[in-house]
Parts: sequence; C-alpha cells; structure tokens
Amino acid sequence: MKKNRKRQKGERRTSAVMRLSFVALALLLQIAFVFFLANFLQEYTAAIYAALEIAALMAAVHIYNKSGDSTYKLSWVIVLLTLPVVGFLLYAFWSGSLQRKRIARQHPDNTAEPESVRMRSEMSADKLNRQLPNWSRLSSYLRRRDFLLYQNTRVTYFPEGEQLINDILTRVERAEHFIFLEYFIIAEGQLWDRMSAALCEKAKGGVEVKVIFDDFGNIRRFSGETIERLRDAGVEVFVFNPVQQYVNRLYFNYRDHRKICCVDGDFAYTGGVNIADEYANLFERFGYWKDGGVRLEGEGAWGLTTAFINMCGYLGGELHNERDYYRPHAAIKSEGFCQPFVDGPHNNPDNPAEDVYLQMVSNAKRFLYITTPYFIPDASMMRALCIAGDGGVDVRLMLPGTPDHWYTDCVAESYFGELLQHGIKIYRYTPGFLHAKSVMVDREIAFVGSVNADYRSFQLNFECGVVTYGTSMIEDLLEDMDGIMDRSHCITMEEWKKRPWGRRILESLLRLVAIWL
Repeated sequence: MKKNRKRQKGERRTSAVMRLSFVALALLLQIAFVFFLANFLQEYTAAIYAALEIAALMAAVHIYNKSGDSTYKLSWVIVLLTLPVVGFLLYAFWSGSLQRKRIARQHPDNTAEPESVRMRSEMSADKLNRQLPNWSRLSSYLRRRDFLLYQNTRVTYFPEGEQLINDILTRVERAEHFIFLEYFIIAEGQLWDRMSAALCEKAKGGVEVKVIFDDFGNIRRFSGETIERLRDAGVEVFVFNPVQQYVNRLYFNYRDHRKICCVDGDFAYTGGVNIADEYANLFERFGYWKDGGVRLEGEGAWGLTTAFINMCGYLGGELHNERDYYRPHAAIKSEGFCQPFVDGPHNNPDNPAEDVYLQMVSNAKRFLYITTPYFIPDASMMRALCIAGDGGVDVRLMLPGTPDHWYTDCVAESYFGELLQHGIKIYRYTPGFLHAKSVMVDREIAFVGSVNADYRSFQLNFECGVVTYGTSMIEDLLEDMDGIMDRSHCITMEEWKKRPWGRRILESLLRLVAIWL
C-alpha cells in the first residue's frame, strides 16, 4: 500500500512538472514573440513602431483615467512608459480585459429569489438597523448586490482547522440528500481517505455529490486516478480552470480560491481551511498551521449553497432536482444576523470582498482586529487603516511568523513602517503559519471566509465569506484572536528599521510587481 501510494505520488509530481513546464514554455514563447515583434517593427517599419509608441502612451493615459485599483494601474503605466511598444503588446495580450468580459458573459447571475425571501431579508435589515445602526450601510451595500441578510441562523466558529474538518466529515458521513464541496485545495492524505470513502459511499447510496476544485491548487496533490474513482462511484467532479488550457498569464491567474461545503441544505461551511492534512496539523508545514472557519446552520446556509450552485452551473453542471429542493429545512432560532457573499473577476471593477473590508475598517470606532496570511493592500486600504489608527481605533494586524512565500511576505513587510507610524500594532504568529482570514470590529461584527487582504483575493480570485452581526460567534472569534496575539511577537518601529538594506531594496522592487505575485 505504501509503495503504491509512493508510486502514485511520484507520478503526480511528474505530471505536474510536465503541465507546469508546458505553461511556462508557452508564456516564455509569448514574451519572446513580443520582443521579436517589437524589434522587427523598430528595424523595418518605423512608422508602425512610432504608431505603437503613441498607442502605448494613449493606453497609459486610458489606464490612469479608468476606474479600478491604483496599484494595478501604476504597475501597467510603469511598464508602458518604460518599454512603450513591448509594454503595449504585453498589455494587449495580458491585461485580462477580454478575459474578464468573457467570464462575465459566462458566469451566471444569482437566480432571482422569491419575493417572500426578499421580504424576509428586508425585514431583517430593518431589525439590524434598529439594533446595530452603524452597520446597516454595509448590509445594504451587500443586499444591493443580491446577497441577502438572514436571521434564524446558528453561526459556530471553529478556531482550528482540525476541528472544522472533523465537523465537516461528520456531517458528510450523515448526509441524506446532497453534498457540495468547492475548494482551492483537495489533497490526498489521511483526511482525504476518510472524505473520499464517505463521498463514494454516499454517491452509491443515491446522495447527490458534487465536487469542485481548482486545478492549480491541486496540480501536484490530486491525481487523475483519484478523480476517476470518484466519478466511477457516481461523484460529479468539476475541475476549475485547467492550467494547460489557458496559457494567457492573467486568465491563468483567475483561480477558484473559495472554501465551501454544503450538506443537505441545513449546514454550510466556509473559512480558510482546505481539505488537506497540513490544515489539521497531521504533518508539519511552516511550523504550526493556525486556521479557522465557521458553520452556518439554518437560513443563512442558503447563501453559500446558492453560490456553489451558480459556480457549478458556470462549469457546466446540472442539478438533479428543482432549485428549491436545496434550501434549508431546519427551523433554527438564534440571535444576530448573517450575510454570506461571494466575489470574483466577473464583477470587476466592483469588488464586494475589498469593499466589505474597507467598510469594516472605516466604520470601526473602538477596535479592529485582522488576521490574514498575506497582506498586500492598495492605496485605499492603507489609507483607511491609517485613518482608523489616527482616529484612536485600536487596530491590530496578525500575520504569519513563518510565511509560506518569502516574496509576498517581503512585500507585506514593506508596509509596516507606515502602519506603525499611525499607531497600528503588527503581530507575527511565532508558532508558525497563520492562515486564518478574519476581521472583527467593536465586538459587533465579524467576517470569516477565504479572502486574504491582498490584491489577488480582491481582484483576481473567486472568493467567498460571511459577515455576521451581533452573534455569539463574534465573542468566540475575539477569544481566538486574543490567543493568537498571546503567542505572537509584536513588531516595533526600531526592529523594522534594522532590517538589511538588501531586503529594503527587494521590498521596493517587489511592490512594483505585486499584482503579478
């Protein structure tokens, strides 16, 4: 058994290397062609070359004036002004505008909810406005984008990945009607052995089982043989954005980073946790792996279930029953409100994920706690954080002590000086890698989901999360965050200023290309 698993692991690695090598070679050929074309035009067709230089300048002006993230615009303007013709050709090939339009055409809109459901959402909004008026604007913003506000939902917070995954496995093993899984990473190992056995057994027993996973996230960790075994058992498997299918760099960048599990309509999960052994610390990777997530039980579970259904439809999947079959059935009475939402490049430049962050930061009055494994903010996010710090809000940012990517951590550290100047406390989680993605404000509102505080999550990835208002889960999250800070090192300005000059130069250079990291 061990020899067979070792052989399969070697085969997966070989397949992954071949596929990634193909993509890398195709990208290099594109770049080489662009430089060859630019050189050819300069040498033999001066008029066309000059016209392209003018076009590059016009493109730079267009990018500067268009709506969207300032970091993204600055990066392309620098390329266009430094290498006008090459930059213009790269922008034409790689800007992603055509790809975003294609995604927007193909990605289905949220199916209109019955009037009775919308009325309940509006009634919940009125109640929220009376109880927590400071947050009614955020709720209204999400509702205008068809993300309904729910009551009658029990929200449970899990401070460890192992706890969350074990609860998911228990619910999956008890499923009677359907199981929907959508994850960036589903990796073979101890957890997957148990999950796979349960999924196959349920599918053979008539339970509707659908699995979506991102190809890039699993390219070395999920074999074709495993997919075939699932399909043979009746599990419907959908691979999001195969890496070898789209050579274009920015389309290749569009990944399904969501973490969603829905069972029988009454239970739905999200957070930072993927289905892989390191998330439960079954083996050590970057030290101790700290993560978290939530379970929605009741009406609010529908917000994540419908998100999965829409993505499944985008990938060509079909439901076995009418849409209403998948709605929650359990009668739950609980305090507070919840509002699940999703985001993705199909709705750019409208970005609910970043806008939720910004509104939570801007509306904070007493304290604001953030956990994120990656921190690459744009100008608006930095400004909002600094204003909050200057306004007397106790802002605390919690980051990994042992990062998984040195270059993203290098970019994050470049922002520390400005944050510290405005009174923001920065904590490095000393036991290892902090992968949780959460925000908590004034013990009134919290966000938990798949969204990192970086450009990739805000602009490129398909993401999800849930905002909760006035729930007991917020106190559990606060207790967990206090525990994180107790086990973290608080960065000082003196310490930050002592970093090597080589790292400072590298930070400055990497910030220029942060949108491509």
